[in-house]
Amino acid sequence: MATQAETRSDPGQGEIFDLLSNQRRRYTIHYCKREGEPVELGDLAEHVAAWELDKEIDELTSAERKRVYTSLQQTHLPTLERAEMIEFDNRTIELTENVSELEIYLDVVPSDSIPWSTYYLGLSAVATVVMGGLWLEWIPTETVPELGWATIVVALFVGSAVVHVVQSRRLRLGAMEKPP
Repeated sequence: MATQAETRSDPGQGEIFDLLSNQRRRYTIHYCKREGEPVELGDLAEHVAAWELDKEIDELTSAERKRVYTSLQQTHLPTLERAEMIEFDNRTIELTENVSELEIYLDVVPSDSIPWSTYYLGLSAVATVVMGGLWLEWIPTETVPELGWATIVVALFVGSAVVHVVQSRRLRLGAMEKPP
């Protein structure tokens, strides 16, 4: 008899991007990961509505709660369940182990920041200019020797990588109170 892992087909990139393209599905995954245990649909709907409307839960109207509750129950939770990211029994939602497959696709970039790929491209350009300047002897090496310049460049990459890893972990779905 085949196990669930053996019969399950891995979702393709298109399916994963489709799953993550909807804010309510991302909020659902965030809330479930943050709670770390099965959650009730009513609690999930309240939190999603509050995040979407930028309100406190006790400020929500019953119509706002119901609109999100219905949308989750009829559309978003069945979609996540078909993709085998959650188990849903009409009232309780629980993440499956498959949700870990989504992490690689979530490079959250805050609105006041530049993408890390652009940052590293710029840092590489600076490093290329510095190293080229050293090779062509355009950069003076009396005050800072060549090995010192190379150390500075490497330290910039190491420091940037550490900041990148810390920020990426902090901005993961489920890692903060409010979704990124």
